[in-house]
Amino acid sequence: MSKTVRCTVENRQRVRRAARALQETAPTAVVETMPPVRSEHGAWTLDAVLRETEGVPPEVLRELALAGLTLQPTPTQAEHQHLVATA
Repeated sequence: MSKTVRCTVENRQRVRRAARALQETAPTAVVETMPPVRSEHGAWTLDAVLRETEGVPPEVLRELALAGLTLQPTPTQAEHQHLVATA
């Protein structure tokens, strides 16, 4: 397996693990993972909308850090916190 394919598989796994962890630790409205070809960031991406929160809660930041994901800037929405993180 080439290094590129291995990195892609590892990044996909990291993003999916983080998505599952977010669903278990935070009140989420939507959690989606996207491959690089669908993401505007050109990387495996986690896209989530958190309910009933202002800002990104520490437990969410912890899960993103444990997965080694990078939080991307996103515009705020009315009553929900939108977050995007990339591997």
